[in-house]
Amino acid sequence: MSRSFADLLPTALDAPSLAALQPLTRIDDLLILLERWVERGWLRALDKAFVAFLADLEPDGDPLVLLAAALTSHQLGHGHVCLDLRATLAEPDFALSLPPEGDVQDGPSLLPSQLLEGLQASTWQASLAASRLVGDGTGSASSPLVLSGERLYLRRYWQYERRIDHNLRQRLAIGEVIPSDLPERLEQLFGPASAERIDWQKLACALAARGAFSIVTGGPGTGKTTTVVRLLALLQGTAVMAGKPLRIRLAAPTGKAAARLTESISLQVQTLEVDEAIRSRIPTEVTTVHRLLGSRPGTRHFRHNGGNPLPLDVLVVDEASMIDLEMMATLLDALPPRARLVLLGDKDQLASVEAGAVLGDLCSQAEAGLYSPQTRAWLEAVSGEDLGQSGLEQGSEQSHLLAQQVVMLRHSRRFGQDSGIGQLAGYVNRQDPEQARALLQQAQFPDVYSLQLKGEQDTALSRLLLDGHGRNPEGPQGYRHYLEQIQEGRPQATTALHDPAWNQWASTVLQAFESFQLLCAVRKGPWGVDGLNARATQVLTSAGLIEGDQPWYEGRPVLMTRNDYGLGLMNGDIGIVLSLPEGGDRERLVLRVAFPRNDGKGGIRFVLPSRLNDVETVYAMTVHKSQGSEFAHTALVLPDALNPVLTKELIYTGITRAKHWFTLIETRKGVFEEAVRRKVKRLSGLMLQQNL
Repeated sequence: MSRSFADLLPTALDAPSLAALQPLTRIDDLLILLERWVERGWLRALDKAFVAFLADLEPDGDPLVLLAAALTSHQLGHGHVCLDLRATLAEPDFALSLPPEGDVQDGPSLLPSQLLEGLQASTWQASLAASRLVGDGTGSASSPLVLSGERLYLRRYWQYERRIDHNLRQRLAIGEVIPSDLPERLEQLFGPASAERIDWQKLACALAARGAFSIVTGGPGTGKTTTVVRLLALLQGTAVMAGKPLRIRLAAPTGKAAARLTESISLQVQTLEVDEAIRSRIPTEVTTVHRLLGSRPGTRHFRHNGGNPLPLDVLVVDEASMIDLEMMATLLDALPPRARLVLLGDKDQLASVEAGAVLGDLCSQAEAGLYSPQTRAWLEAVSGEDLGQSGLEQGSEQSHLLAQQVVMLRHSRRFGQDSGIGQLAGYVNRQDPEQARALLQQAQFPDVYSLQLKGEQDTALSRLLLDGHGRNPEGPQGYRHYLEQIQEGRPQATTALHDPAWNQWASTVLQAFESFQLLCAVRKGPWGVDGLNARATQVLTSAGLIEGDQPWYEGRPVLMTRNDYGLGLMNGDIGIVLSLPEGGDRERLVLRVAFPRNDGKGGIRFVLPSRLNDVETVYAMTVHKSQGSEFAHTALVLPDALNPVLTKELIYTGITRAKHWFTLIETRKGVFEEAVRRKVKRLSGLMLQQNL
């Protein structure tokens, strides 16, 4: 670097502050600069505190090391597992949460590009390698940072990545005993091969049957759940015949996702054409990953780990795209060495809220296939499918070890050729905003709508919130529908609380609420969750449908924001406030919140509002929170300015939450196109290791 931090700081500090802080060391200079970055919102206070901690450990260290540590911590907060030195030098101002085009009108301050100008990646790498704060991840050293090539990690996340890599290699090396009658069993479950279309579900089942680890990925309606139910029938059928039934567990990241999978699997198991002895051994209850592992409140630790593994033979995890790096490492550690693991998920959905995009990394080659000639020949032999016209690229077991156990399902049974939702999702996923816009502007598809608002008070939004696109009971609904269900289906006040009529009524209301959901990209502002929840409350109050001037009122939908194991409620669970009789007094009604029991049996749990501490109103929710859910009509609201969270993955996830109708709500032209052109890039080294 041509100038020291002290030389550069006068441009960022006012004169009185600079005079008061003299004399400065170079590390002092950096800490002051980082504080200014925190004040401007470019950096988190946590990032600066971490650097101050490191400075205490090595007070005579190189500021370049501490700057790299600050950026690594910042990147971790934005979902990146590590800091790529070369990529940061190529676009230094985007390493922080800077305003668009580096707008710093609130006062002068050094930008990362000014601070790093002229720095070479090799120089930065050498500074890091020479520091006592940085290790290479080998030996017993416990340095807080780890440098791997040009990637810098916090040690804990380096360890998570290595644990996942090591565990997957071990599992991929396990050769399971393949039933001699596998072709016959596959044909029994899936039917004979067809010349018209490749049965990817059958191929996924075949691959999963031969390995201790496998991934089934695919978009909505491609049959991931159907595949895994038949896989479990296949595995359990062989085990039951041998007199050694398998211990099978099913899990999902959130309570809502677990409830959906429970319901779906329960229905599919009932229709399986297998012996009752096998069907009865296929579990239908899905738990959350946290509950499966035995979460210990207030800690990062779980009851089950490497020293106390899970008591199971097969584990299936749905919605795996929502699982972050730390949780995946923890889950793999807790599995018995010989247990099978099957991951299900849509690789194109948003990644986890926390750091890492594990499923996306592991499925990065799923589109191409990259099966070795040996794998392809084996698949064709046991399934009867012809992969000659599949369009898959050829790989090798030496270079593409993981790819041999990954299958991408490619045929959607929910969104066919006549589905505007499916085609719009495809254009967005392929980052083709022009085709997506053309589809939105056409009236060709009755399941896709576009709404351009003229401002915050545009009454078109009010009409959408109330009635969807009109009060046609056969068309897309708004929130009036579920609120009318509350009044129309209410049991007589004289009906005792233990009467099944109350449960049935609550179930009907909860189901009606799923007819419509407003999704947001951001939390703050008029087009975020906070602003739109307030707007919806005002609109519904003005229409006389709710008494929204009260903190708790009948009809208020609430979202759990944290797991509450005492109440049996999970983060993401949605409940509706209803008026019910109090105890034995049939004339007096009190407010209770009705939540589905998440056991697939349609039960209801009624909870007093006073017992709920971690809930928020949920007329609007973020796209992230909606993962694992489906709604008949989904409306996605885009803000009036670009935001780092606006990417094609967010748009795709929002679109695919819709089962029957989708509405795109735009507040400024051009934001949709720019979002579709942007792709989430989460930095990690998981798939950079040789031969995985």
